[in-house]
Amino acid sequence: MSSMDANTDLILFFNNASNSLNYYLSIFIIIFGIIGNILNILVLSQRSLRSNSSAIYFLASAIVGIIVIISGLISRMLSACNLDLTLTIDWICKVRNFILYNSRTIFLWMIVLATIDRWLSSSISINLRSMSNLKNVQRSIIIILIYSCLINIPILYCYKANLSDILRACYGSTYSCRLTTDLIYAFGTVLLPLLLMIIFGLLTIKNVRHLQSRVHAINGVMISLENRTLSSNKSGHLPAKKTDRQLLKMLLVQVTLLFLFTSPHAIQKVYSSFASSPPSGSLDNAVQNFIFTILTLIALAASGTPFYIYTLTGGSVFRNALRHLVKVVIQKCYYVPINRLNRMRETK
Repeated sequence: MSSMDANTDLILFFNNASNSLNYYLSIFIIIFGIIGNILNILVLSQRSLRSNSSAIYFLASAIVGIIVIISGLISRMLSACNLDLTLTIDWICKVRNFILYNSRTIFLWMIVLATIDRWLSSSISINLRSMSNLKNVQRSIIIILIYSCLINIPILYCYKANLSDILRACYGSTYSCRLTTDLIYAFGTVLLPLLLMIIFGLLTIKNVRHLQSRVHAINGVMISLENRTLSSNKSGHLPAKKTDRQLLKMLLVQVTLLFLFTSPHAIQKVYSSFASSPPSGSLDNAVQNFIFTILTLIALAASGTPFYIYTLTGGSVFRNALRHLVKVVIQKCYYVPINRLNRMRETK
């Protein structure tokens, strides 16, 4: 077998592998991601959680996560069947990418706001703790919506369909456009939010440890003075503290996974912005497209994992809310029809 035949086989292999991933893995992420985000919305909308400011950010990220999954994966799944209109029609290319990158920006920044909120609520400063409230939640969400639209406006101008000799047919039409949009995505959408998540996550852990050390010191004095007073004080604050601790645990696990899932894709975008594009149809192009497909799907999958993260790490707070939701659904689906049937029989 000649080297040319070997290259041709490898090109076919990587192209087929990319198409298979785009089709089958996209279907898997769509099903489990949408189901998970819908369940997140239903659970986090319950009265026991919706008064917590961090839970509101989680709820907003679940709503935006559905948009990310639909706008990001439907077209990739269709591209495996050569049915992706974003590759051939300009306005669909522009609108799809504007919605996708907007929703991804908002999704990650909602987690940043949740991290900042946990830092505020765990602070020993009364002024900082008072800033963790629902009014500031609304203001912060509006600011992020405006920020996301502003940084992603270049997509509406730069992106065009039917492009050749580059990695994607729907992409920035010029080198300066590609460089601008890729760097905005890498730093404004992914790397800056991840950096802030890490910083405020570490600050929150520091606050929690500081509070724990103070509580232990105070408890030692209280126990020596009056055990009954101590037990009554503990019982009064335990539920709120327990909710805060478990929300913090959910948040830290999600931040870790977001870093692992999204940072490689951002780094790849920066690399592709500066590196020269390989010729279309070459082995290098097929390998780069395969790597890009894997990293893109992993990054999009991050928007579908929160429910499963919260279920595993959220402790009794999230799981109790989920159990309550299941009970309500069972009652509405089973007991309500039976009661109606019994009333109909009584009237007869």
